[in-house]
Amino acid sequence: MNDTGTGRSRSPDGTMPLMEHLAELRKRIIKCVLAVVAGAIVCWVFYPQILDRLVQPYCDVIPEETITEEATRRNLFGGCELLVLDPLEPFSVRLTVAGYGGLTLAVPVILWQIWRFVQPGLHRRERRHAVAFTVVGALLFALGAGLAYWSIPRALNFLASIGGEDLVTGFSPAKYLSFVIKMMAAFGIGFEFPILLVFLQLAGIIHYRQLIRGRRFAIVGIVALVAVITPSGDPFTLIVLSVPMYLFYEMAIGFGWLRARRERRRTIEDGDPRRADAGSTG
Repeated sequence: MNDTGTGRSRSPDGTMPLMEHLAELRKRIIKCVLAVVAGAIVCWVFYPQILDRLVQPYCDVIPEETITEEATRRNLFGGCELLVLDPLEPFSVRLTVAGYGGLTLAVPVILWQIWRFVQPGLHRRERRHAVAFTVVGALLFALGAGLAYWSIPRALNFLASIGGEDLVTGFSPAKYLSFVIKMMAAFGIGFEFPILLVFLQLAGIIHYRQLIRGRRFAIVGIVALVAVITPSGDPFTLIVLSVPMYLFYEMAIGFGWLRARRERRRTIEDGDPRRADAGSTG
């Protein structure tokens, strides 16, 4: 028989042949790649505007009066321009911006394809969350990237000042954009944390009570993870990302508690209090 909404056939015991799994995975990956390519083309066209926005945090670090009066001492270029040291670097930078920009624009499509691939393994009630999963996931990624963009000038200030006043500020496009992209990607991925925890609960892999018991380990793990995935390593960035991730952890616990409560009510209404007790202690 076919799995409703996916077109995938299942055997009588509810399982799916391996080759069909692989074929479905290939189809989802192709759609994701096409979405990234389409987004990359858009970002290639609007590269000048995107580059201006990416360089803006660097310009924010340099005070306006410094640019006009002391630019020669503080910056080799008299402003916040980036120094090209390789003739091939401008082309590679445009490719990088287009590629990562396309990946960012394709996030909603990628999340939708992930959900469609794992959807047959979920209960019928959980399948209704497909749109919410995609929209919330995309919004959280954008919110995380936006928070990273806001925090980049603070991180640059810390990194530029920690070496002392004798160092002249001057970044190459490749290294600077790599820093900015990694920061925004780290924050965007970090803000997907609650989506992962909610999905694991929907799939029955973890229970919200396990998350409650793991609170202390979660705090240490989140701080360690943020320290690894963020390229700046400054305490400000560490706090700015760690605090929301832990709040998301608590929100995932709240989601699990509410979901378990609804399940208990539904079970009681169906007339099976023993299952309700099992759900409350699971």
